[in-house]
Amino acid sequence: MNEFQLIKLLTTGLYTNTTVKVGPGDDCAVLDLQIPGQLLLFKTDAVVEHIHFLPDADFKLVGQKAFGRCLSDIAAMGGKPGAALVTVAIPDVGESAKLELIYQGLNGYAAQFDCPIVGGETTKSNAGIMISVSMLGTVSPENLKLRSTAKPGDAIFVSGELGGSISGKHLEFEPRVREAQWLVSHFPVHAMIDVSDGLAGDLRHILDASKVGAQVFSKTVPISRAAKMKSRSGDAAKPALLAALTDGEDFELLFTLPARYAVPLADQWKISFPGVKISCIGKITDKPGLFLCDENGIRGFNAHGFDHFS
Repeated sequence: MNEFQLIKLLTTGLYTNTTVKVGPGDDCAVLDLQIPGQLLLFKTDAVVEHIHFLPDADFKLVGQKAFGRCLSDIAAMGGKPGAALVTVAIPDVGESAKLELIYQGLNGYAAQFDCPIVGGETTKSNAGIMISVSMLGTVSPENLKLRSTAKPGDAIFVSGELGGSISGKHLEFEPRVREAQWLVSHFPVHAMIDVSDGLAGDLRHILDASKVGAQVFSKTVPISRAAKMKSRSGDAAKPALLAALTDGEDFELLFTLPARYAVPLADQWKISFPGVKISCIGKITDKPGLFLCDENGIRGFNAHGFDHFS
């Protein structure tokens, strides 16, 4: 059983009610609490020692990462972050110096993105440090973006560069909150997700939810310098394109919109965000499945992104 099969097993048949507009299966839950013009976004995420960071990591960056992961998911729904709770688990109070650094990272992103930390919980762990962040956000109904609304003929875009995040980006990424809010207010985005499990894995989430397929153009996938350098480092290294498609923890925006907006989007994005690359990497199709297109033709792509239990 892989991670996503486990999630399906655990979430099938969960109690719900009329306040729940989107439950398990997207970047955030969406709740309607009868706030005029606003829906509530609700997200939780955790980082665990030896899984998401190593014991010799910069713990300020670990805190930043823990907060940034939730910010990235709020962004992917077209929303604005509101407030957060933080739970930390530590082996003993001797880890307090690390926790102080973690909270510096948490609080730095809280201030940068105007998302106050309003409480939380501390508990003991028998296996390293864990930080769990639960975050609320808001979104207007017209700006809400889901995984399930991609349409055949859509162009597929991704921000930034992909692959090789283990070289540093997995700790030092910038959540695309500002970019996402600009995007949903200027263009008719159909579907959106953040790239946390790898481009191939997260694009499949959109394809499965929307019941469509996709062709990805190998030459336009934006490969990071870190992925290219690692690919050249030895025979055992992952090819750069494969790294860009499967590595994960890039925390970029992956989205679809009608193809006629592709050129205007690219032009306006360069003006609004000159330091952030944007790439049109493919198109949504009627035919199910994920396919790579290059000079050798079109072929099915079966590799997936990160899976905690693979």
